This record gives sequence, C-alpha cells and structure tokens, in this order.
Amino acid sequence: MKFRCIFFLLAIILSFSSCISTKKLSYLQETEAVDSIIKMQRLKKPYRIQIGDLLSIRVKALDQELVGMFNPIGEANPNATTEEAVYFDGFTVDDHGNIRVPTLGLLNVLGYTVEEVREKIENELLEQYFKEEANLFVTVKLAGIRYTTLGEIGSGSQVIYKEQVSIIEAIANAGGITDVGDRQHVKIVRQYPHGEKVHIIDVTSIEATSSPYYYIQPNDVIIVNPLPQKALGFGTTGLESFRTIATVFTLITSVVLIFTR
Repeated sequence: MKFRCIFFLLAIILSFSSCISTKKLSYLQETEAVDSIIKMQRLKKPYRIQIGDLLSIRVKALDQELVGMFNPIGEANPNATTEEAVYFDGFTVDDHGNIRVPTLGLLNVLGYTVEEVREKIENELLEQYFKEEANLFVTVKLAGIRYTTLGEIGSGSQVIYKEQVSIIEAIANAGGITDVGDRQHVKIVRQYPHGEKVHIIDVTSIEATSSPYYYIQPNDVIIVNPLPQKALGFGTTGLESFRTIATVFTLITSVVLIFTR
C-alpha cells in the first residue's frame, strides 16, 4: 500500500513536469526588463540579391509603345495565377548573378539591392534608348518572398507577396507551430554568397523583434524541432501526462499481481 502511494505521488510529479507550460507555447512574451510599449529596433539591413532570386521589373514612360518591349506580356496566359505569372514574366538571377533584360542583354545584379538594380536599369535605358524628357519610371521588386518550413510546423514551400516579412508572419502563414514544437529554438537556415549558416531565434520572447533574423529573407529554411515531451510521449498537458502514467502504472501493477499470485 505504501509502495502504491509513493508511486502515485511520483506519477503526479512526473505528469506535471512533463507537460508543456504556457511559457513555451506563447509568442513574444514581455519580461520585466521590457517596457509595455514594444520598441522595435530596426536592425534589418537592405537585402542583397542572390542567385535564384526572382525579380519583377516594370518600365513606364510617356510613350508606352516605346517601353512595351521591356515589360512582360501578362496577357499571354490569362488563366495563369499570380505566382505563375510572376514565374513566367519575372527575371531569374542565373548562376553567374545575371538577369537577361530585353534589348539591354545581361545585367549583373548579384549583391545589389533592389534600389541599386532600379538605378542601374534606369541609367542604362537613359543612356541607350531614352532622353530625360521621356519621364522614365522604373520599378524593381522581389517577386515575393519564398521560404521553406520543416518540422513541427506546416511543411512545404511558402510564398508571401510582400517586401518585408517577419518570422511571426512566416510562421502564421505556414499554419503555426504545433503544441510540441520548440518555439525557443527556431532554426533559420540562410543562404549567403559563401554558403549557408544556421541562426537561432526565440519567438517566445519579445526580444525576438530586435533580432537581426526577425525578418526572413528569400530562400530561408525555417526548422522547428520537437520538444522532449513528444519523444517521451507523455502528452502536452498535465492531465494527458497523468493519464498516460496512470495507464502504464495500472499495466505494471496488473502484471506484477499476476506473476506474484
């Protein structure tokens, strides 16, 4: 009888220690050291174009017929979705860091910002084809931010058509992190000219907003590993853990009684 009491007490302690606390499930929690008003520290540096990026380029002028050859023909496939249209009409950065623009030929854009690419194309057009009086207007944008999610989060390739996407938006767009996902050690695999690097961000803390990795970049891979509770199989709540332990205890007790009779 004494043994059973000790075992049940131990089971209760284990059940509560194995369940997942709300601190591990909540996003952007404030601490005593942080003011109630979130002060976003904009540490985001201008994005530098990489190999494989897809650019959307538009050229406008007073004479639209003159700039027609530079702009993609969106009406070629009226049934195409937005993503398909961007894929077929956009400009992909090749393995050498170049894009192929009509009449301008190959332009190297590797390591440039979108604003620098815009200035480069505008200067080339003014030098070769147009005069200042043409009121040339060039826009260059990243054709959406594509990223990949793996682990305890909706897996797959995601695209968000915005110029700036936070890690919280990226997670929400992928369907969120499961209850057994490790929010305190979210991995971001990021591409650089010299290779890939793995960065860690804690999305349960408000301090994540001041991290240089708070905003994702094109081709990022977001990985969320499971918490130990998933491997142990206790459950995500204290009640689930207690039920699991109680079931195991009942089974062991039954086996012991059968063999000791």
